[in-house]
Amino acid sequence: MLRFCRNFAGFCGMGIKAIGVVGNPNKGHVLESIARLTDWARGKGLEILLEKEAAARLGVRGYHGGELGSRADLVVTMGGDGTLLQAARIMRKSSVPILGVNMGTFGYLTVINLNEMFDALEGVLEGEFRTESRMMLDVAVRDEQGESFECSVLNDVVINRGNYSRMVDLETHVDGQYLTSYRADGLIVSTPTGSTAYSLSAGGPIVLPVLNTIILNPICPHTLTNRPVILPDTVVLKIMLWTREAGAIMSCDGQVTYHLKTGDAITVRKSDYVTNLVVSPRRDYLQILRSKLGWGGSPASTNRT
Repeated sequence: MLRFCRNFAGFCGMGIKAIGVVGNPNKGHVLESIARLTDWARGKGLEILLEKEAAARLGVRGYHGGELGSRADLVVTMGGDGTLLQAARIMRKSSVPILGVNMGTFGYLTVINLNEMFDALEGVLEGEFRTESRMMLDVAVRDEQGESFECSVLNDVVINRGNYSRMVDLETHVDGQYLTSYRADGLIVSTPTGSTAYSLSAGGPIVLPVLNTIILNPICPHTLTNRPVILPDTVVLKIMLWTREAGAIMSCDGQVTYHLKTGDAITVRKSDYVTNLVVSPRRDYLQILRSKLGWGGSPASTNRT
């Protein structure tokens, strides 16, 4: 197991003094679990810093994302993958490691179960834990009036027709070179981390997160030969929306939405920021895939006689 050291802060393992917590207070037992975590941390002489929403429900002081990321040495998310995606977005300017505790249903990213939380945290305090740096994408929109919108995503940015009846035309350029115009219900631009999210449901490939690539995946394209494309992470994508309807919807990690108008230009590129995830010491990525996707049990060779 690898020791993770934050070279910009000069400490590792036992140097952790403050733990930030981002929780989904609308999920059952989250507030109760935060209270248990608070008691455990105080017993270790650690400071607990709560994100504003959960803190308001508990009647204690809370911190916004940027402040939480700058003050905490480790952040624990309590909820599902959506809670971890929220934490990654609001603390993107900080490289603080994030430990995701799964209190949701599926949990590709939040791979630490609630009953493993304190054992995992003990390992973190002893410096015996492993992290993975996951690439993010920066998304920017500029319309014909010069107005702009920006966001960063860990999973994906999705452009879709929303409630409108017609397909949209998405003129797509890669590093200034024309690729194609997707006539489709939408388009997913995904990181490898997001390859097991919406992109997978739309027929996209599973890409291991150690590979820094960008996945371009049309949603229900009119031309059946329009297939997912895997691009190097060095490219800059420019996507122009053309539609006869009032517009389309752009969704960032399924949480932040923006209403697009015909003629809007969306630029997507690899972010300078990364998300550092504390990974389970008991399960590697391939084990998680087998478990979540139901790929069966033991190797075929073990059943040979």
